[in-house]
Formats: sequence, structure tokens, C-alpha cells
Amino acid sequence: MSGRPWLRWRHSLRLRLVLLFLLLGLAIAAVFVSGIRKGFNQGWENAVRPLAMDYVDRLAAEIGSPPDVVRAQALAQKLPIAIHISGPVTNWDSQPQRERRFGPRNERDASLFTRQTADGHRIVFRLSFPGARADGPPPILWYTLAALLLLTALAYWRVHRMLLPLQGISAGARRFGTGDFATPIATGNGRGADELTTLAQDVNGMADNLRHMLDARRDLLLAVSHELRSPLTRARLNMELLPEPDDAEARAAHSALLRDLALMRDLIQDLLESERLSNPHALLQREPTDLALLARSAVAEMARAQPAAAAIAVNADSQLPLLDLDRTRMQLLLRNLLDNALRHSPPGTAPTVSISRDEGHKVVLEVRDYGNGVPETQLPHLAQAFYRPDSARQRSSGGVGLGLYLCRLVAEAHGGQFAIRNANPGLAVRITLPINS
Repeated sequence: MSGRPWLRWRHSLRLRLVLLFLLLGLAIAAVFVSGIRKGFNQGWENAVRPLAMDYVDRLAAEIGSPPDVVRAQALAQKLPIAIHISGPVTNWDSQPQRERRFGPRNERDASLFTRQTADGHRIVFRLSFPGARADGPPPILWYTLAALLLLTALAYWRVHRMLLPLQGISAGARRFGTGDFATPIATGNGRGADELTTLAQDVNGMADNLRHMLDARRDLLLAVSHELRSPLTRARLNMELLPEPDDAEARAAHSALLRDLALMRDLIQDLLESERLSNPHALLQREPTDLALLARSAVAEMARAQPAAAAIAVNADSQLPLLDLDRTRMQLLLRNLLDNALRHSPPGTAPTVSISRDEGHKVVLEVRDYGNGVPETQLPHLAQAFYRPDSARQRSSGGVGLGLYLCRLVAEAHGGQFAIRNANPGLAVRITLPINS
């Protein structure tokens, strides 16, 4: 749309309104003038025509037969008329410089403005005054056209002023759609209470209600998650303090219960962290950080719990700058990316981590597995909360759909970008971080 200005004009409500008003004005003017002209002609022609014919007869008699050029010239100078005489003896034109073609346009003009003398001369009368021109439209038409164009420009300017609040309403709706409710739509512009002002106030009210609903949902989720942490911690501690059962089946149940408690703990921690990071005013504890060293530490830590993680390779450029990062949040991002990649890696393969500096002032972190990837239609949804490609949401597949969502929030909180693509084979998650955060 930005590369085709004519499309913007085509979809411009202001322009369409001005064109509609212009066409309506022209149609009204045409109908009015046509009606007045027809009414005038029908009402006055029968009364005026005999008077005009009698007056032309008197002018022709004044010129005489044969025509007297001196008298004709005196009449042309005294009256707003032009006279053309043609015949066997006298040929004369009161306005030869104009090169007008004297002659009746139709039979009605011939009977009204043309007279034949007894000696065979033909006298043609025409109106002649500054506004009457035979070689083109009179100047008044050009003045009228200029005035019409000026009025059209003024109408467009006025309509533009009237519809200007729509731009603010549109911008406000886009802000509210992204979750930014801090800046309401401006309504105090001195316009008074018109429909557009009422619309802006209604949109502000809707946005305020949405903000309260989201804040209430966030507060409820934080409260429930926070209250669940303590009993879960006590339950896990009590389970770990219990003596290990002698029976193999009981030991398996004991281990399964500990894993479930750990999963619930991680879920609550992810919920709390996601709500904190979704706040646009989330505070980060930034400090100069070596991202490559942090990635290798995350791989080593994961390898202690999952031996398969030891095969993960970290490839980093040798001249990487230090980044101002929140180490705790970045460790959470790396753990989630590595866990997700390791979970979807087929046997005999291991994910790879690459860290490089692009041509601009950015550092690119990419974690890739070599699994089956996902359908292209699902890529835009992978970083949404609680979204998983598999509809079964089985525990064996791991996670509840918060891992990549948390990674996106961490990247955006650092002013970076989050992107997912099919690497064929496998899935690649790319985090782009600014160097000067």
C-alpha cells in the first residue's frame, strides 16, 4: 500500500466524500440552470421576441436602403451591437479585426437578427459587449471553473479536518490491540461532542474495561500460582524425606510422584515468570554477560540431569562483545530452548547452538534440532502461551506449551526479536539481541 499512492487515494474516505459533494453540487447546478433556462424560455420568449424583432426592424430602417455605412458605424459605436453588411454594392463589418463569421446559426436567428433590404443587401446584427466572445468561451467561464476548483479544495480541507480524529482512533486501536493501554485516544481537541468524539470515548472505555479484565486475570493467576508454591514445596520435601520403599513398584510410584511434583513446580515457576515478563514495565537485572559462556554453562548444567545433553555443540564467534543481559532470565531462555530441542531430536542426533554477530549491531543466537519440524501453518502459533502442535497434550511429550512463549517474552524484554523456522531437517529458533541494549 505504501508503494502505491493511488491505492491510498482510492480508499480515502475524505476524497470520496469530496467527490460525492462535488458531483452532487454539479448535478444540482445543472438541473437548476436547465430548469430556470427552460422556464425562462417558455415564459418570456413569446413576449420578448416580438419586441426584439421590432427593434431590429427599426435598426435596419435607420441604416436605410441602400445601407448607409456612416449610420451603421454610428449605431455600432452607440449600441452594444456588431453589424455586418454584405451585398452587391456595400460590404462592411463593424468589427473586422475579430474575424467573426457573421451569419444566422438557425432559422430562428435568421428571422430575428437578419434583415434583407430592398436593393439586395443583407444586414446581420449581433450583440457585442466585453463579455461576449465569438472565438472562445467567455472569461467568466474560466473564473467560474477556478472558483469551483477552489471550493473543491476548501471542501477537501474541511472534510480532512472533520475526519482527522479517525487517525487518532485508528492509532489508538492498534495500540490497544498490542496490549498498550497507557495512552488513551485524545478527545479534548475543542471539536465539541460530535459522533467521532463519542466514538473515541467509547473506544477508550472499551480499552479501559479490557485493561481491567486483563489485570484481574493476571492478578488471579499470580495469586493462585504464588499460593500453590508453598504447599508444593512442602509436599516435595516430605516425599524426599520419606524412606525409600523396598518394593520395586512402590519405588517407581515414589519416583513418579516426585517427577510430577517437580513438573508442577516448574509449571508454576513458568506461569509466574511469564506474567512478570508480559508486563511492559518488567524490571531486568542487567549486567555485562558473555553469551557464549552462558550457553556452555547451560549445556553443562543440563548434561548433569540429562546425559544426552552432553552431545550438544556450542559454536560461537571468537570476537563476540559482552551484552547487557539479565543472566537469570537468559538462563531460563537457554534451558527452555535446549530442553525443547533435545526433546524433539531423534536418536543419534544432538541439537546445535550457534552464536554469531550479524552485519548490524546485533548478536544472533540460534538453537536447532534435527527432528521432523512442524507444519508451516503452525509456525506462527508456536510461541503462543499453552499452544502445542500435538492436541493430546500428553505428559510424555513434555511441557504444557509455555517454553517457547517464555523465550519470546525474555527476548522481547531485552529489546530483541524472536523467530522460528523449519530448518529442513529440524526446527531452528533464532534470538536476535541488540549489542547496545
